[in-house]
Amino acid sequence: MSTKKEIILKIEALTKIYGKDKVVSNANLELEKGKTLGLVGESGSGKTTIGRCIMGITKVDEGKILFRDDDISKYDNRKLLNLRKSIQMIFQDPYSSFDPKKDFNFSLKEPILKHKLADKKTADIMVDGILEKVGLDKDLKYRYPRQLSGGQCQRMNIARALLLMPDLIICDEPVSALDISIQAQILNLLKEIQREYNLTYLFISHDLSVTKYMSDDVAVIYKGEIVENGRSQELLTNPKHEYTKHLLSNMLPNSPNIRAFE
Repeated sequence: MSTKKEIILKIEALTKIYGKDKVVSNANLELEKGKTLGLVGESGSGKTTIGRCIMGITKVDEGKILFRDDDISKYDNRKLLNLRKSIQMIFQDPYSSFDPKKDFNFSLKEPILKHKLADKKTADIMVDGILEKVGLDKDLKYRYPRQLSGGQCQRMNIARALLLMPDLIICDEPVSALDISIQAQILNLLKEIQREYNLTYLFISHDLSVTKYMSDDVAVIYKGEIVENGRSQELLTNPKHEYTKHLLSNMLPNSPNIRAFE
């Protein structure tokens, strides 16, 4: 007996225009709760713009973004702030994601206190607990971004996203700035916490081998258009679109990425 899928986020005919250029054109996507949708394409394809539109960082020109059937593309700033409790983003550069003049203790506690989820004492306990969950010593919270390695800083980024207990996390090239050995550790951490918290991921990447490792479903974006999507294994085994075939041809069987992630 089949179980009905729960669609947590649905993008309908999303279009974003900068000047005369359609950076995203009539994009349609669905994210199933507890699953990972990989959005893969080369630099400038429009994939990060989609993530920023979902977050409300970039305004939508046309189309809808339905989160639990509510069109969040029409939200004002007050509603968008409240939405942050449900949707978080892990950015590509772990260092620029944090205020360099603030220690991690401040940066991690700030969203808890801003959303009035706990008092300061409870926030301290929450921060220590989440740091343990992502494999960091709690004393590291008194450090500043440039005092940690890229991998440690990205773990801090993941910790901050988790603290609000969101339903959806947008992972925007979360390992592309890291060394290959560290990439595998971070990807495995993301998988582990997804299983534990039943998280939904939109996993944005230019790297098809990373996308394959992380994703249940894959959507391929080319020049702002979703040219192909489907179940990960099926799409990557039997691609229909020439651009997907091009991406696959560059994913060599003996690449270090594939060996590290399998």
